[in-house]
Amino acid sequence: MKECDTPTFRLATEQFEHAADMLKLDSNLRERLRLPQRAVVVSIPTRMDDGSVQVFTGYRVQHDSALGPTKGGIRYHPDVNLGEVAALAMWMTWKCALVNLPYGGAKGGVRCNPRTMSRNELQRMTRRYTSEFVSVIGPDKDIPAPDVGTNAQTMAWMMDTYSQQRGYAVPGVVTGKPIVIGGSRGREEATGLGVVTVALEALDMLKVPVEDATVVVQGFGNVGFHAARTFHEKGAKVVAVSQSTGGIYNTDGLDIHALMRHQSEGRLLETFPNTTPVTNQELLELDCTVLVPAALSEQITKKNVRHIKCKILVEAANGPTTLEADLILEKKGVMVIPDILANSGGVIVSYFEWVQDVQKYFWEEQDIRERLHRILKSAFHRTMEFSRNNGISMRTAALMRGIDTVAQAHLARGLYP
Repeated sequence: MKECDTPTFRLATEQFEHAADMLKLDSNLRERLRLPQRAVVVSIPTRMDDGSVQVFTGYRVQHDSALGPTKGGIRYHPDVNLGEVAALAMWMTWKCALVNLPYGGAKGGVRCNPRTMSRNELQRMTRRYTSEFVSVIGPDKDIPAPDVGTNAQTMAWMMDTYSQQRGYAVPGVVTGKPIVIGGSRGREEATGLGVVTVALEALDMLKVPVEDATVVVQGFGNVGFHAARTFHEKGAKVVAVSQSTGGIYNTDGLDIHALMRHQSEGRLLETFPNTTPVTNQELLELDCTVLVPAALSEQITKKNVRHIKCKILVEAANGPTTLEADLILEKKGVMVIPDILANSGGVIVSYFEWVQDVQKYFWEEQDIRERLHRILKSAFHRTMEFSRNNGISMRTAALMRGIDTVAQAHLARGLYP
């Protein structure tokens, strides 16, 4: 699939090939798992507010469904392409398998700039996008969720459009939707909370008290904010955060709640008082205990990896570290908690939402937090044990466990016809 030949897809397939080599994966299974099961590209003609029609390109990739219906977010971003979506779908497959969810991986997106579009334009585009995929999504087929550039409102429009086609409400078709139409408590902060959960386990293993830990977070969107807020509430010192335009730094720590109020008043991040401005590149190279890249992929490369000074790297974003950088971090003794483990909190709570929708019975937020904590803690220690027993990195261990689970499912099911 030449259309998939992008840096992000190459990173995902190179990671897969390395883990498959370590597993001595059967060549037939290797060929089935390195490419998506289904990839759909559609045109999305959308009526704009000025009366013109703009045609956007939309994608949905379902990587593998051996374990169950596929699951994955929808992102709206100017750089969305088939290769990126296919890579993210692949990572989602391994992620779900690693934490024992009955899902395969999927991903979708629209190449657009949601920041320049009105609410009505976004709604019309979302509904048209959904209508194009009605036959391939569903609570037992493929379940979308929010991602970069989308939110609970986007999911509400998708759920309503799908339900209109079916003639009755189908809340389980998407997750991450508003609570009033079947959303789950705890979903919004789930990924950020999961990042902190595995980071605290890593700190405990290194015998670093959380009160002595300094944290740097690249990306102050949904995941970055909730990760920074939770670290702050747990007693860690969050010394730097950033967004796409740059970041701020204070060695004495940032008051995350005050910073969020500052932003909610429409003021720029870099105008927050008593801070030093830093670029996103400078932020990654700050001296800290825990570094959390929570922005986009390929942020830590062979060009800057030698300047990374953290003890623990927790990948809240998908694919933020290149293969070359991975090897150097391993030699430097940096503990890398890979993306398919570190940011799996979102899909875990999405699974909880789906289960609640199917059962028509909803849980208390404390139940959700406790279940999330148990699953992530167990997955972290299983992966760490596998890593140590086999003398391999946490990333390789996580990939091997996820890939092997999917491979075993394929072997059990056989080939039809």
